[in-house]
Amino acid sequence: MPVVTPDDLEELASPTQASDPSWDYLAAMQPQLAANPQDVATFRTALTEGDNRLKQRFLDDEPVERLVRDRARLVDALLKTAWSMHIGEHVRDVALIAVGGYGRGELNLCSDIDIMILLPKSESAPWQGSLEKFLTFMWDIGLEVGHSVRTIDDCQRESAADVSVATTMIEARLLQGPELLFEAMRRALAPERVWPTRDFFEAKVNEQTARHHRYYDTAYNLEPNVKSSPGGLRDIQTIGWVAKRHFGAESLDELVEHGFLTRSELRKLKTAQAFLWKVRFALHVLTSRREDRLLFDHQIRLAKMFGYEDATYTLAVEQFMQRYYRTAMDVSLLNEMLLQLFREAILTDPNVPPAPVNARFQIRNDFLEVTSDDVFDRYPSAMLELFVIIEQNSEKIRGVRAETIRQLTRHLWLIDEEFRQHPRNHRLFFEILSAPVGVTHELRRMNLYGVLGRYIPAFGRIVGRMQYDLFHAYTVDAHTLFVVSNLRRFAMPKYDHEFPALSRIMQSLPKPELAYLAAIFHDIAKGRGGDHSDLGSVDAEAFCLEQGLSRYDARLVAWLVRNHLVLSVTAQKKDISDPKVINEFARHVGDQTHLDYLYVLTVADVRGTNPKLWNNWKQSLFAEFYERTRQALRRGHESPLDKDELIAETQARAKDLTTRAGVGEILRQSVWQRFTEDYFLRHTPEEIAWHTKMLAERDNGDQGSLVSVQQLSGRGGTGISTYTPQTQHSFARTTALLDQLGLNIVDARITPTADGFSLDVYHVLEDTGAEITDPARIRDIEQQLAHALSKPDNVAVTVTRRAPRQVRMFTTATQVTFSEEPVNGRTIVEIIAGDRPGLLSQVAKVFMAAEVKIFTSKIMTVGERAEDVFYITDDAGGPLSAQAKQQLAQRITETLDRRV
Repeated sequence: MPVVTPDDLEELASPTQASDPSWDYLAAMQPQLAANPQDVATFRTALTEGDNRLKQRFLDDEPVERLVRDRARLVDALLKTAWSMHIGEHVRDVALIAVGGYGRGELNLCSDIDIMILLPKSESAPWQGSLEKFLTFMWDIGLEVGHSVRTIDDCQRESAADVSVATTMIEARLLQGPELLFEAMRRALAPERVWPTRDFFEAKVNEQTARHHRYYDTAYNLEPNVKSSPGGLRDIQTIGWVAKRHFGAESLDELVEHGFLTRSELRKLKTAQAFLWKVRFALHVLTSRREDRLLFDHQIRLAKMFGYEDATYTLAVEQFMQRYYRTAMDVSLLNEMLLQLFREAILTDPNVPPAPVNARFQIRNDFLEVTSDDVFDRYPSAMLELFVIIEQNSEKIRGVRAETIRQLTRHLWLIDEEFRQHPRNHRLFFEILSAPVGVTHELRRMNLYGVLGRYIPAFGRIVGRMQYDLFHAYTVDAHTLFVVSNLRRFAMPKYDHEFPALSRIMQSLPKPELAYLAAIFHDIAKGRGGDHSDLGSVDAEAFCLEQGLSRYDARLVAWLVRNHLVLSVTAQKKDISDPKVINEFARHVGDQTHLDYLYVLTVADVRGTNPKLWNNWKQSLFAEFYERTRQALRRGHESPLDKDELIAETQARAKDLTTRAGVGEILRQSVWQRFTEDYFLRHTPEEIAWHTKMLAERDNGDQGSLVSVQQLSGRGGTGISTYTPQTQHSFARTTALLDQLGLNIVDARITPTADGFSLDVYHVLEDTGAEITDPARIRDIEQQLAHALSKPDNVAVTVTRRAPRQVRMFTTATQVTFSEEPVNGRTIVEIIAGDRPGLLSQVAKVFMAAEVKIFTSKIMTVGERAEDVFYITDDAGGPLSAQAKQQLAQRITETLDRRV
């Protein structure tokens, strides 16, 4: 092994590097590196010290553009030194090449370091041992190097087979070795030999489309990936790759020279790239690993690191994330525009004559463009007309030409108060909302181009606004457009198979565009303080009246915005088996039209809040509530639903089902004698038939517990019934066991029977929201639950399952509120607390200690929060006294706020 001399380390102290303070220590370490060329500790110290200095420079707010390049220079220096040390006499034969992001000379603190070792054509491999020692040395000093060893033929073959390999080769940079060999490789991978520009462009666009699909085609996910999510660094890199392949451009700056970017657009793109680099660098500093996801664990710390502070109505983390999301929107817009320009330059014939649409627009190569650069100056309304034309010609138009996007964004300032008051613009906006196809696509395009936020200024304020919780998976603007999209699917017959009943209702609405308006405004007041439903309803009514809607339509939209949460909250928190609840809600709704609009809006809203939020249980719950309210409205306020009548209807249907199940009349009556009126009100005929058969088959002398699991098609989930001696322990044991098994309890009903037992029904889902379908899983639940219920009362069932990572990031103070249900003589207690495994069991134990009886539990999880409602009585069967409530609230709060 040759001795490494100071000459081999010359570039560590080169003038350009020595002038940067971050390289002073490297120059100072030259003697040690030269004297100890094989000493791992010396190189490891150089790397660690270099990274520590980069971290400090980052914390000192040095521009991140310099840091990512200096990190690459640091790695360059160590790699080249180690290469010279280990390769020795083979340095003129074998080339060391940086590829991928490292090839661009851009490295974050913990980024991948990808290298390729390029070999000449040779059958012998005298350098193999040296290469192995070099790679081992890299790992020993702490550099996690990803490497490949190839000949030029290997590079050509593998690049032709995989565009991602070709992409890494495009960014290749020679570190050490023969330049002639490196240039020969570049010639072998030129567009005329591998991946012609046209094919490369199409492959990269398809690759980007597939990547965006993996992130739900939105940059606004709860925990975005700074590198790979739409609007992330990878979208900027895609522009660079195509530019390099087409023009041979080495930087984004050259796109200005080629006329593809304006100076202002280049500044915006570079500003966005710097911000994303800064976020990614900060993630690496915080985690000391390659971390590209903006997890909840990191968002608060990053906001603090970047100097954001909590404001009156907006948390520091929400301000930081809004900056991130708006940056992602800028990147998405520039990405779309530049890829469109590349498409025109690479794939289309610029000499194809345009097809005129009208005096303002024409179609060229399937893309819409303005007929002249002054169209928006002369006809500002054309900024809305553009979206109408795309809707009307959706089969002919693939998008908007980049130059037209550029002209549009330059003229956004013309969308002012005068523009918003013009009747022509009112008509155009409602044409967009009323089109048979393309409504959602064009609203999203309007948002991306900045038009929607200018036309509805209140919408502009929620663009990129996030809510720091686990309930809302998207920013407010992205969620809003998802809600519109869901409504559109209900409105289009081709999607009737997804939600047949909802589609039928939506398609019967007299003016579906009113539902879209309600969706646009339902969360528009988020972040202002106060009740966003009330504030948004004021905005909605004012907007509708300004747009020329009738007073009735404007008030209907405002009513929907004000009440958009009422149906969901009532169904999930109140006892909808109680005729009084149904009649009260029917009076609130007023008529069938209001109910229909509210129902479709509610489902669209819940489904657009979080992909994991909607399930068959909620679908059946809302459908049942809608049908009961519809029945009450049909009867009219003068003859509301009657309890006895509902019981009679339910019993008649249940009797028919039990007869089909083979239960005789005498046995059925014997079982039903144990049931109360409440039981028949609170259970479906399907459930009653199930319980009747279960108890009819029970040995009358058996005093043990019964457990039965059954799929409940009418409930959209899995039912678990337990029949146990009346004891305060059964609810606590059952909820603990089900929680430990990873099941999500969505509803629980406890019914004392006349024979001293309690018939309890739990509706559960897997924690993914799916029903339980595996027979082995069902048998395991039955066996474990039967075993748990057979244990003595003094033997506790514990929950050891941990809360998910995201949930543990939040601290929710416990809130306990009481109300009365005078008709049934029960007290209603609502408990809001941080969700975690074992919560229901903990509450049950408090109730047990306070000698409180539970009759119904309505379980509702809102992201990281549990909002559970219990219908309870004291030990004598009456409502709780004021003193008992106070003591119970104190015990619940002390128990749930206790941190283990």
